[in-house]
Amino acid sequence: MCGIVGLFLKTDRHRPKLGRLTAAMLHEMRSRGLDSAGFAVYGEGTIGTSRITVLAEGQEPDWAPTAAALETALGEPVALRPMFDHAVFETTGDSGLARQWIIDHVPGVSVLSHGRQIELFKSVGDPDLVAEKYDLASRSGTHAIAHTRMATESAITTNGSHPFVTGPDTCLVHNGSLSNHNQLREQLEQHGESFQTENDSEVAAGYLSWRLREGDTIDQALEAALCDLDGFYTFAIGIENGFAILRDPIACKPAVIAETDDWVAMSSEFRAIAQLPNVDDAEVFEPEPARIYTWSLEAVPA
Repeated sequence: MCGIVGLFLKTDRHRPKLGRLTAAMLHEMRSRGLDSAGFAVYGEGTIGTSRITVLAEGQEPDWAPTAAALETALGEPVALRPMFDHAVFETTGDSGLARQWIIDHVPGVSVLSHGRQIELFKSVGDPDLVAEKYDLASRSGTHAIAHTRMATESAITTNGSHPFVTGPDTCLVHNGSLSNHNQLREQLEQHGESFQTENDSEVAAGYLSWRLREGDTIDQALEAALCDLDGFYTFAIGIENGFAILRDPIACKPAVIAETDDWVAMSSEFRAIAQLPNVDDAEVFEPEPARIYTWSLEAVPA
């Protein structure tokens, strides 16, 4: 099953309500997956500053020593915002280097996201409780992606939950399964990608991160994915200044898109979209198989 929601705000009209609108959409998809849930929010970043969201599953550690050690490793200041088993580190240092340093040097801690705009939170359990615990409804920003999971390819753990991020500000949620993820994982590791789970969806995220790092646009990366990813999938993808949707050539996993002058929304079912502002004015359609849909901001907020 699994449930996907995505909301991309084309204008600033609803940006203060991004989290509340996304939480309401996520609620409608809770019946599609009660194993776990997660969300990624793209907020107004600060030029020259990056955010790294980390997780210590099943713990509520003192994050200060990790922040201090990361500051030493980067040679740049690191600010800390803890939230239960998650924390957000903010730094002027390189977020990719910070991600890899934490993976290599901090046992029991996973890096969930890094980049200038993105923050990511996820946990096992009821999607409504996950959204409440990590305060989704209060968050503002430009776009958000969320997921409710029914585990099929890996264990029910927070690390196995969606969304997945391996590259800066590049986020993916997935409904479906990939048949060639083990082979593709090995190939991507040879190209410098590093993975923290056995989940096939993390491999899809790593694939996009690699293609973008090599210079592809998101459209080019997804065009290549149609050739290189085997299996069934509906993807919703966030990047720093954009939002994308792709279904495999068979398109057996459900998806619906609605678009107004102010927003684009995507979900596994229309009921998640039905309560959005001015939805009666929206163009509503089912995304076509193997067709790439992308939207972007004219400028990334400073």
